[in-house]
Amino acid sequence: MRIYTRTGDQGQTSLGDGTRLPKSAPRIDLYGDIDELNSVLGCCLSVLPAEQEGTLATLHAALLEIQDQLFALGMVIADPGRCRAGQNQEQASFPVKRLEDLIDGLDRDLPPLKNFILPGGTSASGFLHLARTVCRRCERKAVALAADEPVPASAVIFLNRLSDFLFTAARSANLAARVDDVPWAPNGQDD
Repeated sequence: MRIYTRTGDQGQTSLGDGTRLPKSAPRIDLYGDIDELNSVLGCCLSVLPAEQEGTLATLHAALLEIQDQLFALGMVIADPGRCRAGQNQEQASFPVKRLEDLIDGLDRDLPPLKNFILPGGTSASGFLHLARTVCRRCERKAVALAADEPVPASAVIFLNRLSDFLFTAARSANLAARVDDVPWAPNGQDD
């Protein structure tokens, strides 16, 4: 299989069902952003080596699972027929409960938030916050696409919960490294 096919040279690409669309179409844009999110998670994994223990090992394993789930989500979004079928499912086809369990487990060890925090602290935390912001963009685009075309509701819920997980994971990465979260001080003031 060659990397280049030349079929997209005129600015169009194929969906999973064979339909050709402009590469700027909202559906293509969404699964491109999901791919970007998956790439940012790869950056997160590069600073969370698998040899870690405790919280960092939990984060590493969870991010590997999430990468697989995001790839599957991209494939669903790339196929309007699968999206249509997913709209009629009563049960979520994406593991929202697993994300909630991860969030709850990590949150038990975190100090309560007393103010807003800025992205930063450790490299891992910074990358996880970047992933969170890309995830939020994916969620916004999924909601916008769902207003006009089929998108499984479970996909939107999954992206919403995933951004919550990534926020919690960023804080947990700082805690594991014994680095404080970066508090936001409006106008440079403390408290």
